[in-house]
Amino acid sequence: MMNYDLFGTESYKLVRRKDPLTSREAAATVNTSKLEELVYETIKSFGLSGCTSDDVLDKLNTYRYNSITPRYKALYEKKLVDTLCVRKVKSGKTQRVMVATIFVEE
Repeated sequence: MMNYDLFGTESYKLVRRKDPLTSREAAATVNTSKLEELVYETIKSFGLSGCTSDDVLDKLNTYRYNSITPRYKALYEKKLVDTLCVRKVKSGKTQRVMVATIFVEE
């Protein structure tokens, strides 16, 4: 069973030291718990085959890119997501394939 208390990132981690006050105020309004859980559940929905950032963005196409992609770092740091390999995407570039760690054997 997932401990959903893991979701959420303190707003001070979302800004750089020299960012203006407006950036700090904006960071304080981001519901990182909701977004991290949403991104995690989306990655988890791909199962052991995993997904790329493009796959996540395609599924969450009603959200902005800059709302979704910053959540990956937090999920990696919390060891909820891992990378097993890379895959070539539409652009011809490679992206890491993210997998929920519940599918990865220790």
